[in-house]
Amino acid sequence: MKEFFKKQFTFIIYGLVFWLPVALVAYVAVLLFGNVENIGRMILGVIVPDKYLYTGFGIILFILIVYISGILLKTTKLGTALSKIPVIGIFFGQGEIMTIGRLSHMQPCLFLYSPTSLSYGWILSEEKVKIAEDKAVFPLINVYFANVPTLVTGQVLAARKETVMKLANTSGEVINLLLYAFRSPAALEYIPWEDESQEEFKERSKLFGLK
Repeated sequence: MKEFFKKQFTFIIYGLVFWLPVALVAYVAVLLFGNVENIGRMILGVIVPDKYLYTGFGIILFILIVYISGILLKTTKLGTALSKIPVIGIFFGQGEIMTIGRLSHMQPCLFLYSPTSLSYGWILSEEKVKIAEDKAVFPLINVYFANVPTLVTGQVLAARKETVMKLANTSGEVINLLLYAFRSPAALEYIPWEDESQEEFKERSKLFGLK
């Protein structure tokens, strides 16, 4: 009986995890729509007679303003100029933002977050390292370390190449795993680097729990 109620409680938790964010987004959307509509109609009222101000014109004006400002910030020097302003400039950076779509096309991996802890991430790029005039023997891998549950916010960590293990699993499987193991893959599949021999791969795998 105890196990039965425990299982039902788990179903309730899963339902809450799904519906609470949906309800929050819906609430914020309704709140924003009402305020943006009123503000937009007030702005349009300066040049447009009230009898021509139909419902929805305010939100359309807001969308147009956001769209045009996005074009200006992305395709002109305005965004670059604003990015140089102290403090607030961080909101006008010209780099690419992380999205779930972009994440789904990136290479998932495991990396040594600490000597005793593995973490999931995605490989962004490989960086060559030089010491004075000599090329170092340890290239670095830029790893995107996602924050849970948002995933599109996170950190870029630099890890030595030998401490990063590529996964044959899809990004979708890793995303599901990170979302509180809602759906876990049957197994994690390790794959070697392109320039790594099978002997080197097996030896390095020991760092990741394979003996």
